[in-house]
Amino acid sequence: MAKQIYQYFFRGLITALPVGLTVYLLYLFLSWSEAIAALVIRPLIGRFYVPGLGLVLGITGIFLLGVLVSQRGAGKLLSLVELPFTNLPLVRSIYSSFKSFADYFSPQRKHDAHQTVVILRIPGQPLELVGLITRQHVDGLPAGFLQGDRVAVYLPMGYMIGGYTVFVPRDWVQPLDMSVEEAMRLAMFAWMDGSRDPSTSVPPQSGGGAN
Repeated sequence: MAKQIYQYFFRGLITALPVGLTVYLLYLFLSWSEAIAALVIRPLIGRFYVPGLGLVLGITGIFLLGVLVSQRGAGKLLSLVELPFTNLPLVRSIYSSFKSFADYFSPQRKHDAHQTVVILRIPGQPLELVGLITRQHVDGLPAGFLQGDRVAVYLPMGYMIGGYTVFVPRDWVQPLDMSVEEAMRLAMFAWMDGSRDPSTSVPPQSGGGAN
């Protein structure tokens, strides 16, 4: 009985968790945008302010930011904005890490040779790992790394909780016909198959009465 209660609870949890996390993130974004709107818009329009303008302001701001960074010469403006984040010692390390990660997935680098989804096969092992090539050579790395025709492969973990970067011979990897976005989306949910295989369905439990 206890096992069945646990199964029901676990199934309910994994059903509610994606919805709950999505709603929570939307709530945070809405709360933040409403707070900004109350600070910026409400003093200007007074009683004409209605709830929801914050969401409109947030979406509009993100869109306008996308338009701005797509213009020529935007790089110089962004470099000025980034100055405080790139000069303070501790902040610089954190910001640079996030910036490099975001730039890697930028649509402007869509055709960059570095953005390659590959399948990693270790010789003699029936194991396949899907990752992203983040470095095409080992030149410039500190002393101690193995030399030769080697690449760096980032292996993302499920649910975006991190990953591992491994340096392997180039002939261990094989490119996959898949976009980086699709690979990251599948990796985020541990490559779970959305289809349902009838052969794996759990049969209903019998009453198990005494004979």
